[in-house]
Amino acid sequence: MFPVTLGCKMSLLERETVLKVRKALTEAGLEDTVIELADTARTAEDAASAIGCELGAIVKSLVFIIGPRFVMSLISGDHSCIEANLPAALELEGRVGRVRASEVKRKTGYTIGGVPPLALSCDLPIVIDGSLARFDTVYAAAGHPYCIFSVSVSDLGRITGGSFSDCIGEPIKFDMGSAGSAI
Repeated sequence: MFPVTLGCKMSLLERETVLKVRKALTEAGLEDTVIELADTARTAEDAASAIGCELGAIVKSLVFIIGPRFVMSLISGDHSCIEANLPAALELEGRVGRVRASEVKRKTGYTIGGVPPLALSCDLPIVIDGSLARFDTVYAAAGHPYCIFSVSVSDLGRITGGSFSDCIGEPIKFDMGSAGSAI
């Protein structure tokens, strides 16, 4: 039987998936800006509400497959991804497909809602929504649905190796009854 410690809760900042993101940030020469939120940041809307920022400043990390290749698009929280434009933006050929949650976890090492744009289990080609450049600081998932980090848009490009594209995101037409978009 294992001993049980009552009243002692490990901070989410100490979870392995979050520690990987924190380490990647410091190894990239950035300040460790990962914070644990009191409320979930599983969707872009949740994250913006929890942080108190504009929805567009939230970075959604979306995984797709183009032909046989898994890819990631980093989309502004107030935009949707124009999937048909991903192959050209990433200089790849093939049909774009959505990826099941289990495949996202297998390819990135993270569950949907906490997928960061760095410290991934494998190298993925990354394209970044150019509309994020309207913000000085953006916020991305940090390995857990309750953890995020802040970063400048230029540093986001540098630490992910992603290329910027103005043709992969379009403003979302909000429906009052719609569900949120996972980050």
